[in-house]
Amino acid sequence: MILLLLIGMLAAEDSVMKADQVIAVKSQRTLTLLSHGKVLRTYSVALGGSPVGAKEQQGDHKTPEGHYILGRRNAKSHFYKSIHVSYPNDRDKKRASQRGVSAGGDIMIHGLPNGFGWLGATHRAQDWTDGCVAVTNAEMDEIWQLVPDGTPIEIRP
Repeated sequence: MILLLLIGMLAAEDSVMKADQVIAVKSQRTLTLLSHGKVLRTYSVALGGSPVGAKEQQGDHKTPEGHYILGRRNAKSHFYKSIHVSYPNDRDKKRASQRGVSAGGDIMIHGLPNGFGWLGATHRAQDWTDGCVAVTNAEMDEIWQLVPDGTPIEIRP
């Protein structure tokens, strides 16, 4: 009986739809997880402290725009949990190189800074990251479960 219950729980966990695409729309401050074109979840987000325009160089506090891949995870991040965005891509590197600057990096989807989870949704009152996409810790837990490594993300203006 216990074995059947465990098998049923594992099957239910495997049947949870996983995202196969993520879209962030900076002007709307949203992050949407999709599976086969169907919206699974949409979150309100905070962005880089200077959110208008594409990231051009390290330290500009802009969130990048373009097509990237979500990959490396850090469960012991300075920001609760984080999932790496593959910025800079080749196009970003070329643009920065032409300007003689570093494109930067370490762009993440992440929760709140450790010790500040109590802020919850109020963190969205102002864009505050260095260029990342920030959600609440509870939302980060959902994203962590629903978004497999290698999922494409499109960040739109």
